[in-house]
Amino acid sequence: MSYLEAKKAIVTGASRGLGRGIALRLAKEGADVACVARTAENAQGTVDEIKAMGRNAFAYGVDVADEAAVTAAVAGIAGDLGGVDILVNNAGINRDGLLARMSTEDWDAVVDTNLKGAFLWSKPVTRIMAKQRSGRIINMSSVIGLMGNAGQANYAASKAGLIGFTKSLAREFASRGITVNVICPGFIETDMTAALNEKQREDILSSVPLGRMGQVEDVAGLVAYLAGPDASYMTAQVLTVDGGMVH
Repeated sequence: MSYLEAKKAIVTGASRGLGRGIALRLAKEGADVACVARTAENAQGTVDEIKAMGRNAFAYGVDVADEAAVTAAVAGIAGDLGGVDILVNNAGINRDGLLARMSTEDWDAVVDTNLKGAFLWSKPVTRIMAKQRSGRIINMSSVIGLMGNAGQANYAASKAGLIGFTKSLAREFASRGITVNVICPGFIETDMTAALNEKQREDILSSVPLGRMGQVEDVAGLVAYLAGPDASYMTAQVLTVDGGMVH
């Protein structure tokens, strides 16, 4: 039997990068996956890859910061998948800039997507999980939420907020058999880091003891582990996948 045989998962931000890799790994381990992106068309590529594995998958276009849209989506997903066992709050954006020049719009956009989005998804999903007295919530933070970074006050605040959010949810829902953990990736090879120039890459790698960028699978494998039975006694944990940057 597969590690996540017949489990039902939701992954936000599943169209590319970490979200796509996580959705594919959960499916590889036996889960059916609801792939959420800004538009259903954006998520369809991931869905097609999952269906090619022989698993069920559905594409949903949802603004993760829109409460009515998220609530409706969770109800639709629970119906389409036949339940929800795993929620991965991965959707995130960045709008970098020094504080003196940062607009309120850029602050709100990042905090609403990265932090409020996790709140809006977790609220209806925990109702489903509490009734079945089981569930796994995995929130995707960042090493920037632990370290801070010049020019990323909004991003760092949203990602640090996810850590406190995770610890609080873990305490609230432990008695219902729901575990809640948070992962803080470092610099991972995605299309976002592909945009870095050679000097930027060198500067980053000089701060990474392992001396290389991480791979999407490094993070996706940890998500799969936390979503499955082997992690049943782990909750409220902050796990870094960063090559040793934060220590």
